[in-house]
Amino acid sequence: MTFIRVEHEVALPDDLRVARAESAPHLGPRILFFSGGSALNGISRRLKHYTFNSMHLITPFDSGGSSQVLRRAFDIPAVGDLRSRLMALADETVLGQPDVYDLFSHRLPKGADNAVLRDEVAQMVDGKHPLLTAIAKPMRQLIRTQLARFAEEVTDDFDYRGASIGNLILAGGYLGNGRALEPVLFLMSKMVDVRGTVRAVVDENLQLGVDLRDGRRIIGQRHISGKETAAIDSPIARLFLSDGETELSPDAVPLPDRNRSLIEQAEVICYPPGSLYSSVVANLLPAGVGRAVAKQRVPKVYLPSLGRDPEALGHDLTDQIAAILAPMLHDAGPKTAPRDLVSHVLCDTSLPAEDCARVEQTHGIPCVRLPLAENGKERYDVDRVARVLVSLC
Repeated sequence: MTFIRVEHEVALPDDLRVARAESAPHLGPRILFFSGGSALNGISRRLKHYTFNSMHLITPFDSGGSSQVLRRAFDIPAVGDLRSRLMALADETVLGQPDVYDLFSHRLPKGADNAVLRDEVAQMVDGKHPLLTAIAKPMRQLIRTQLARFAEEVTDDFDYRGASIGNLILAGGYLGNGRALEPVLFLMSKMVDVRGTVRAVVDENLQLGVDLRDGRRIIGQRHISGKETAAIDSPIARLFLSDGETELSPDAVPLPDRNRSLIEQAEVICYPPGSLYSSVVANLLPAGVGRAVAKQRVPKVYLPSLGRDPEALGHDLTDQIAAILAPMLHDAGPKTAPRDLVSHVLCDTSLPAEDCARVEQTHGIPCVRLPLAENGKERYDVDRVARVLVSLC
């Protein structure tokens, strides 16, 4: 069974290509994802069996959970989704490294007294906490340095309840490196031997905003996703970047050259499962993304979420693709065709054939139906998806 790619034509997985990748994942394909949240983490973990070279551009615009507490306290981009993907791609088998993984994944209890939690973090800064003493000394000192910088900046009223220690380490590293994410992401990747590249799509402390079809405007990811507040009750018409009060022009938020370079290296580009607007489309808003994607002559596939997505209220598959295309078409210019940005849609066979036909009629994008879901469940079989993506390279 072979994926046949002639000007983006696609058939079935190539078992030989997959076996080759599995035998030498350090030479594996460069698959680039525009994503955020946790929906891709299972696929990312499985993908480590086939490639150590996947690339993940992550939205830093989350405004919920412990990321929001850090954003308010330090005026920093959201780090939770970045930390989550680093952990999904970490090598959990290296001798001694699981202790670092455990620390970065540790979350303080939500129901504990805040003063007790503050003291627990102070123990970590001093290197006396069990999670720190379990880590070898050179690595332990690096981690303590990041936490110490966090402790220097934090105020006494900071809410530690539910905080991720990995997020606190990232925040400390951000503050200690001239308020830049890239150095601390690089350091954290080395600490847990990340099998891939994880970057924020832009290093900016911004908010997401949407215009709803009923004319209302909402600013703040947590109010859009429906996870911490009531779900939106009118379909989203448009997503934009905001300084927290007003809409920003896309030209005001350019894609960094280092991330443009990642797009240029990609052998496959994937718009993966996840909240349609806040996890996927959000990464396509910075100026230059559409132009960079359009230039690449590689498969560019949309893998739609299975099950209900509150952000996709009132959206069929054709509407979802239109939402992905909109910011990139605006950026790439009128001569760009939809298929220059999304070459294929990969769907599970549970999706009706007529939905696929409508996608092709509306956007001119082929829709390939494959058995990708776990049997009887509204979620993907992570190994099937990983193998399909590897086969596209």
